[in-house]
Amino acid sequence: MSPNVAGSRPTRTPAPTPARTPAVLAVDVGNSKTDVALLTADGEVLGALRGPTSSHQQVGPDGCFRILASLAGRTAELAGLEPSVRPMARIVAYCAAGVDLPGDERLLTRGLRGLGLAPDQLVVNDCYGGLRAGTDRGWGVCVVSGMGMNCVGVAPDGRTARFDALGDVSGDWGGGDAVGQAGLAAAVRAGDGRGPDTILATTVPVHFGVAKPRSLTLAMHRGAIPTERRHEIAPLVFEAASRGDVVARGIVDRMADEAVAWAGAAIRRLRLERLGPDVVLAGGIFRAQDAQFFARIESGIRALAPSARLVRLAAPPVVGSALLGLDRLCEGSTPPDVERRVRNELTSERIAANRPATAREYR
Repeated sequence: MSPNVAGSRPTRTPAPTPARTPAVLAVDVGNSKTDVALLTADGEVLGALRGPTSSHQQVGPDGCFRILASLAGRTAELAGLEPSVRPMARIVAYCAAGVDLPGDERLLTRGLRGLGLAPDQLVVNDCYGGLRAGTDRGWGVCVVSGMGMNCVGVAPDGRTARFDALGDVSGDWGGGDAVGQAGLAAAVRAGDGRGPDTILATTVPVHFGVAKPRSLTLAMHRGAIPTERRHEIAPLVFEAASRGDVVARGIVDRMADEAVAWAGAAIRRLRLERLGPDVVLAGGIFRAQDAQFFARIESGIRALAPSARLVRLAAPPVVGSALLGLDRLCEGSTPPDVERRVRNELTSERIAANRPATAREYR
């Protein structure tokens, strides 16, 4: 038996009765983690955990499926199931960052089918999972801002609005990496005189254990500090903004305006202005505690859609994966009592009880 994510052996529970047979293997993949859960058709959560990212963009397709297979097996162990048994559930509902193009969907669907985890595969962008987790209306808009940024809109009649979300080449700005890069640039420019003074000139280098912004620049240039860590600066930008730093507030305002731009484009394309859509904000950037930031987003969205409702996603996004899988099994929408059970049982606390591990443990 493999150790669980926390490194200890999972507690065996009795083999599931037919009523407790897994129906959905729910997966939510971000750029920094993967959440996995096994659920029955009536919404009982049999097992749930968090592991390292299995993003095909971050670790490659082979790494993606290898890590996912290991995480699924460990989740089965937590549920008291034999991890090698295939299929593990009736459907694998897979919501992931980076599922931006039809080619991504085909690649991941083929890989999941090859793993044999379930006879049915549902592969969608993580925006769909965020939307399903954030509202039970079946339509609306979801903006996800983690390392990067993306958005999806769904109209009441099923029409969708999507974006390529391929980074600079598709006109994107926003997310932890972009905010972090802007914060780093502001710190460096304040340090060498090209830009206005900002708290970031002190807090950013200190965070990385160096004395000055230029020292950080050189350390990143030489590879001593990976440039991939720029996203760590994003919380420092929000903190500086909350302390009244004008430069940091300008970056945060730009981030808010980008959220409005994404959501607004989806609303206009689907003609939702008068329908009062739910606009779900999901991802790490939207866990910031900055009332001015969210007030700016709400004001911008309501200028376009006055009856829109802003929803800051509190549930773990894997709840959306689970509900999308159950929706498909129900050939429509999940019964309200089943949906309530999923939301009550599949909590962040339960998932985090099995702490993240490094990808090396899954190789």
